[in-house]
Amino acid sequence: MKKKVIAVIMTLVMVLALAACGNSGSGSTTAATTGSSGGSSSGDVSITIFNSKMEIQSQMEEMAEEYSKETGVKVEVYYSSDTVAAHLSTRYAANNPYTISMVDAKDVYSLAAEHAVDLSDQDWVKDTTQAISIDGKVYGFPVCVEARGIIYNAEAIEKVTGKEFDPTTIKTTEDFQAIVDALIAGGMEAPTGVMKEDWSLGAHFLAEVYEQQTDPDAFIAGIKDGSVKLIEDAKFNALMDTFDVLKDNNYAKASAISAEREVTEQKLAEGEIAFMFGGNWDWSVINAYDYSEDMGIMPVPNNSGDGSNEKLVGGGSKYFFIDSSSNTSAEQVQAAKDFLNWLVYDEDGQEFVVEDCALVPAFSNITLEVADPLGASVKAYADTGAMIGNYNYLPDDHYAKTGASFQKYLAGQTDRAGFADEVTTYWSTAEVGAH
Repeated sequence: MKKKVIAVIMTLVMVLALAACGNSGSGSTTAATTGSSGGSSSGDVSITIFNSKMEIQSQMEEMAEEYSKETGVKVEVYYSSDTVAAHLSTRYAANNPYTISMVDAKDVYSLAAEHAVDLSDQDWVKDTTQAISIDGKVYGFPVCVEARGIIYNAEAIEKVTGKEFDPTTIKTTEDFQAIVDALIAGGMEAPTGVMKEDWSLGAHFLAEVYEQQTDPDAFIAGIKDGSVKLIEDAKFNALMDTFDVLKDNNYAKASAISAEREVTEQKLAEGEIAFMFGGNWDWSVINAYDYSEDMGIMPVPNNSGDGSNEKLVGGGSKYFFIDSSSNTSAEQVQAAKDFLNWLVYDEDGQEFVVEDCALVPAFSNITLEVADPLGASVKAYADTGAMIGNYNYLPDDHYAKTGASFQKYLAGQTDRAGFADEVTTYWSTAEVGAH
């Protein structure tokens, strides 16, 4: 193994936590005496941080402990496996909000006006294009940039085919099928893996059908009012054609909805399979195994003919906002602002984001090299503007309900038309989030 045993154990523990996604517990907690890089926070101030990114909980806890040695504000870091909106609503109902909350973009739009501090005057605003503004006020601090596509193991591909692998040559569904066929001919029995999790299928793959439209809002409105027939939509069918290549060549095809995420990612890491749809967050699992160094993310090949097969889908992912209620004092607000500035401008803060958490920074002033190959791929696409933006307004239950329908398709329990019908039925009553 290329990482320390303890790193493997921690990663596996976190993966198991994700598998228990229905739990209502609050997860791990860390308390440490900490302070601010700006020097304006009192040593008696306490702040709480809600972390909704399971993969970095242990890093958050370790950071808080180290941060405390140089400062004087007590920090508690919390994680919950509940949906962000549900978890935060219980905290607000109890008049016990977090000082800083890490949420999804849609949560900023729904919560900011009532619950968030205006951060427009902060220095970091000028150094990012990913901050969330509402009515001219900045509320959302971008934690990182993430993107989705097809993760590939170039080393495994080249070993089987005997040829250098250039992901930029895989643009169409036919290109993708051809490389899969070449791998099978070379002895790789099943070159692909498919994560069966509802969030991967519903929130990530299906979402690209909306995100790759010219006007996602209009497209979803069309599904709702019947003017868009999903089963007839060119983008839906183009992406589903590519998904079928993944599905039909899946190592776990016979029991696709029983495949465990960590098993799939281990097979990809170690070269037993060559392709898997996912995002750069998957490195937190892959790096626990004896991984190939030559890996990356490429756009989802498809036959849309609109250039989407040369772009990843992504952007700012996870946002911090600072609570504005009377439960949070002015001193706590300042300590929270100082912490955010520490992440952007302090060398230790930058290293925490880029090296410890293996995240792609959302700030132009951070020039540290992204250590992992998936993050490096994302940064390369982001730097050249080859990124299709996330659609951040899907309802909270979208991934669970449409993901369940997608799982039926993955398992062969319904066909494409049946899947399209279930998605259409979902949108007949669902409403997109405020924006």
